[in-house]
Amino acid sequence: MPGLESLRLDHAPALLAFERENRAWFAASVPDRGDAYFEEFEERHRALLDEQETGAILFHVLVGDDGEILGRFNLVDVADGSAELGYRVARKAAGRGVATAGVREVCRLAARVHGLRTIRAATTLDNAGSRAVLARTGFVPVGEETFDGRPGLFYVLDLGGSFGRERSGTES
Repeated sequence: MPGLESLRLDHAPALLAFERENRAWFAASVPDRGDAYFEEFEERHRALLDEQETGAILFHVLVGDDGEILGRFNLVDVADGSAELGYRVARKAAGRGVATAGVREVCRLAARVHGLRTIRAATTLDNAGSRAVLARTGFVPVGEETFDGRPGLFYVLDLGGSFGRERSGTES
């Protein structure tokens, strides 16, 4: 059964494979990372892990039983009890509830482990899958915006309700 894990140094090979295999799939709904991302992947991965140590960003990967990465679920701009959610799921895992389960779990961790109170997210109007995931996980649209020339929505999730505020002190 896939499990959500905090991003670690040893995830690098599987994460790079995930990004390469799904590059065109992701580029259909979000801006492409560009060639430099792949050429400088190892250095970037180490730098992100260093930044993660500050608590300003919290990266998670959904890892399958075989060690393959099926998705990324990131909390960035963590400050004052709030963060912004970003996520992407492998094409072969799309449409199977993986994104919804990953978003639910990262929200649970955000509330119970990291003590966050709200999470923000955004997506374009033409990304029906992402809008559905956000709706299913309790995010509420709060405003409109244009992303790379495409109309979109901002969302907010109050973590007080079903995610609880108690802190366990450990990730599970």
